[in-house]
Amino acid sequence: MVGKPKTAEMHPGPGFRIRYEIERPLPETMEALGRFETPAISDLMNRLYAVHSDIRPVTDPGLRIVGPACTVKVYPGDNLMVHKSLDVARPGDILVVDTSASGTTAVLGDLVSTKARHRGIAGIVVDGLVRDLPGIRALGDLPVFARGVTPIGPLHRGPGEINYPVSIGGVVVHPGDVIVGDLNGVVVVPLDIAEELVERLSNLALAESDYTSAVARGDFSNAWVDDILVENGVAVEDLSKPA
Repeated sequence: MVGKPKTAEMHPGPGFRIRYEIERPLPETMEALGRFETPAISDLMNRLYAVHSDIRPVTDPGLRIVGPACTVKVYPGDNLMVHKSLDVARPGDILVVDTSASGTTAVLGDLVSTKARHRGIAGIVVDGLVRDLPGIRALGDLPVFARGVTPIGPLHRGPGEINYPVSIGGVVVHPGDVIVGDLNGVVVVPLDIAEELVERLSNLALAESDYTSAVARGDFSNAWVDDILVENGVAVEDLSKPA
């Protein structure tokens, strides 16, 4: 009897591999980043590290996430490596799941989410779909961000990768990068700039505190807008003057 074709076999290496040990940011760095809103973080990375706005909270919008990324890449429609990632991630990690933006099947539901909560996972970001949303929301304190919801479940066959670079909403995420998410969306802070970014965010907050307070009082001027318009030669039509 002829066996299955060789093209159907799994091949170790790229596409089917797991890395258990990764570098993570210092706890105090993550705590400090968690004090800032995602718009401020995004601005200081020149607006290039926020994931696509289709990836949004599907649980309580008041829940924030901040933690190092445990990255998971799955074959569209499959979630074998999502299950395995629960044995790889450490408490406080954020599961970041790359489904290639699959819009067909959910990559996780209430059972995976419940297991993740028991393992101390701090949140989940899925570039794809989830299901069993009432059960996930019933957990109460596990933030989940995703593109949407479907009742269609995944297969459990593989292949996939854990703790290798992935792409989430147009942003490359490396294992250990800091994921920050809130009602505005999700930003990715590369591990190698995390400490420096905290310092710059703190300095900016101090510099802008007076201006923010003035705006709150209604004490502000838009003269700077006029300066830019004049500098760039804006054409102005004044209808109050006769032709």
